[in-house]
Amino acid sequence: MKKRFLLLGCLALSILVGQSLYAQEEQSAEVFLEEYTDEFQENFFEALKQKGIQNYDRAINLLIKCKQLEPSNSVIDYELGKMYCLDKQYIKGEEYAIEALIAQPTDFWYLESLINVLEKQGKPLESVQASIPYENRKLKENLAVVYFRKKNYDDAKKVLLELGKSKFTDQLTAKINDSIQQKEKKLVVHPTKQDPGIANEDDPVADYSGRIEQMLLESDYEEMKAISKEALDAYPLQPYFYYAYGTALNRTSDATKAITVLESGLDYLLDDGQLANKIYGELSNAYRSIGNATKANEYANKIKQGL
Repeated sequence: MKKRFLLLGCLALSILVGQSLYAQEEQSAEVFLEEYTDEFQENFFEALKQKGIQNYDRAINLLIKCKQLEPSNSVIDYELGKMYCLDKQYIKGEEYAIEALIAQPTDFWYLESLINVLEKQGKPLESVQASIPYENRKLKENLAVVYFRKKNYDDAKKVLLELGKSKFTDQLTAKINDSIQQKEKKLVVHPTKQDPGIANEDDPVADYSGRIEQMLLESDYEEMKAISKEALDAYPLQPYFYYAYGTALNRTSDATKAITVLESGLDYLLDDGQLANKIYGELSNAYRSIGNATKANEYANKIKQGL
């Protein structure tokens, strides 16, 4: 018997790059839903469980079984790359990370995983540049954001120069310059309570925020997931959209992916204590739902009272 489920590692997200709304509409949430055999699901979830208790050898073996069942599944390549990296088998981790990125060049998380395993080896991206679709524009946009998140501002600027002038490059360049100058000057979105039926054409960020807030109040998490992902893809430097998308994922039984998104959002917070508390609270809930009480308590303890 086959079951439908949301594959936890399926991060075809392209989260941190600008993209037209038309393209976003075509990438509906349905692309994340696939049918897998019971054997595949059992091996996959058991692999995640073994990963959680740091039994990486066992987790790798289970993922290899998944790979045998679904040879072209890039999610498994991505998870194997991360698992080998955790097990300090960096060469194998690099191979699988490259394979995943070739299959999905626009995926932010696949690229970040490759950069991470290269860093573990002290290797620059140039060492594998010929093996990946480096000329893909979205891949380069993702790369600039990866470097920004790692505070590698010089390399981020180099990639932005390759991309040329655009709304995305202007926005990220400003963010980099603000970080370098240690200025607390950044557009931080605070959700506004407005009529969700009235679009704010002059401020699409506020419009997204108002619509998402209304869906949150109504517990319409499926619609919230689609809209917040669209908003995040269009405005990747806005921490509120990470909170919204992560919350929607968590409330629709995808805690593992929610954790990845929510923890990414923490990188973009400045002095918004209320939003930080919301993210910490949702992370605590997400970790508790996957049985990791230690991390759940860690984030719960970060919540500041009186905000």
